[in-house]
Amino acid sequence: MPYSQAVKRLTEREWRPVALTEPVPIEQLPTPALVIDELALERNLKRMADYLAEKGKGLRPHAKTHKCPIIAQRQLALGAVGVCAAKVSEAVVLVNSGVDAVLITSAVLSEAKAEIVGELCRKTDQLMIVVDSDLGLELLLRYVPAGTQLGILVDVDVSMGRTGTRDETQIILLAERCANSTNLRYCGIQHYAGHLMHVEGYAKRREKSLALWQRISEICEMLGDRGLAPEIVTGAGTGTYNIDCDVPEITDLQAGSYLFMDQEYRLIGAELGGLFDDFEVSLSVVTTAISQPVAGAITVDGGYKAFASDTVNPEPMTIAGSKFRFGGDEHGIVILKEGTQEPVLGGIQRFITPHCDPTVNLHDGYWVCNDGLVHSFWPIAARGCSW
Repeated sequence: MPYSQAVKRLTEREWRPVALTEPVPIEQLPTPALVIDELALERNLKRMADYLAEKGKGLRPHAKTHKCPIIAQRQLALGAVGVCAAKVSEAVVLVNSGVDAVLITSAVLSEAKAEIVGELCRKTDQLMIVVDSDLGLELLLRYVPAGTQLGILVDVDVSMGRTGTRDETQIILLAERCANSTNLRYCGIQHYAGHLMHVEGYAKRREKSLALWQRISEICEMLGDRGLAPEIVTGAGTGTYNIDCDVPEITDLQAGSYLFMDQEYRLIGAELGGLFDDFEVSLSVVTTAISQPVAGAITVDGGYKAFASDTVNPEPMTIAGSKFRFGGDEHGIVILKEGTQEPVLGGIQRFITPHCDPTVNLHDGYWVCNDGLVHSFWPIAARGCSW
């Protein structure tokens, strides 16, 4: 499908909340269902906003986690300086819904995407994107329309080896070219160490993260010596939010998963030991027990198409001590702890997501509940936005 047609379809996506005629119990949802505990979500949003405000840091949360303009707008209402989008298509959905301050955190290296970025500049003057190569910068210079400005951050890599540049000369040249451009606006640098977010143990995470930021501090000084001091230094994430906020150069953090939490994050360990529970689990997948071929286990209607997992399985919330294992695309099997009462067929089983971001991308929307009653449906408008 041509990009123009894809963009048209994205701009036509419905993103507004849909209120139910009357609240219904969670047990009445069509399963598997992605459910938000709205009060827990609100507490997570406020906790992060308040914490970073006290530290004098901004929050630029990553919308790749929730892919939902409704949530992005709530984050902005609580003082976020903007939101991040991993891909251009996510940015299209966000801007179309009225979310103007968007940073695209992946470089663009195709003409079609560069053209779309240029068109987005006609809709918002708060759009930013990262660059890490001359080719990427040339494309943007070619497609950003005259009379508009696109904010540019130089993407700097220290050790992750995924995106960004480590070449000091390249960093300086990219910053200089943006600063001297009429339709690009040099804003600063991005440094994201995603490989550190799930390092187990707070002390180990802190040591590794601060070591990398020391290198970024040196790069900031180098740029400042050339009159290119970065206005924005952005990066970090949920796993290092209470570590990286102590780095003087950082202006804002790109935390994403804090609003939902998942099992991968819970297992990294808190500052004082135990599970990482600085934020509540506000997102879960609700399934129905549909079969019981053998005693001591029960099959639910959620498998690989309901949960995305990199390393761990979904964590059961309904039956203490039970374990989940995948039973295929459509099914999961709950292994019961010895002595546990057998669950009822037709009853619901609820799970903490293994990895919230890709799990969200498997569902059309969130069923939003308070006190066990579902009152609305929030479309995941940027679902499938992978380009």
